[in-house]
Amino acid sequence: MDLEKTAKNLRTAGFSVQVFDSGAEAAEWLNGQVDGKTVGIGGSATVKALGLYELLKTHNTVYWHWEQDQDEARRNAMKADVYLCSANAVAETGEIVNIDGRGNRVASTLFGHEKVYFVVGQNKITESYEDAVRRARNVAAPKRAAQFNTKTPCVAKGSDRCYNCKSPERVCRAMVTLWGPMMGMETEILLIREDLGL
Repeated sequence: MDLEKTAKNLRTAGFSVQVFDSGAEAAEWLNGQVDGKTVGIGGSATVKALGLYELLKTHNTVYWHWEQDQDEARRNAMKADVYLCSANAVAETGEIVNIDGRGNRVASTLFGHEKVYFVVGQNKITESYEDAVRRARNVAAPKRAAQFNTKTPCVAKGSDRCYNCKSPERVCRAMVTLWGPMMGMETEILLIREDLGL
């Protein structure tokens, strides 16, 4: 997919955008941008792969439910100055799509922080908005369900697609599309020329 075209359309939509050749370069840049802040992190295999929790906690107060008490970390992350997450899909046309099970991640991309950063590998870029929705539902969500070893049809059938199940363990309960940054909350997208995350 075309990262430069994606970056241009995201900027047209009002997002700030940085493009990096590697995850290591993006992590180093972000580590230099966020200092002395409270930082919340949403569930993200991309953030984990880049070691951002370890980097940022050396000079920020960081809350992440993958590394701390889950309920307390989620609550504290919701009130943090800065929020960090990835996206399930980003369309070249400029839309960001995320699916969530608990809602903490998508809620934090909509309200409550000084700034939100999305860290996105090239594997999550799709040609169209419709493809982004398809990827979020039929690629990212089933992979996340498999990661959590849920008892859902998508996992039982090899994580091939979403079955729109009613399982109590369903991880895809809400989907949010950002057509632009929310009013009063700066949003910056880091596009990376590497495959990262689910």
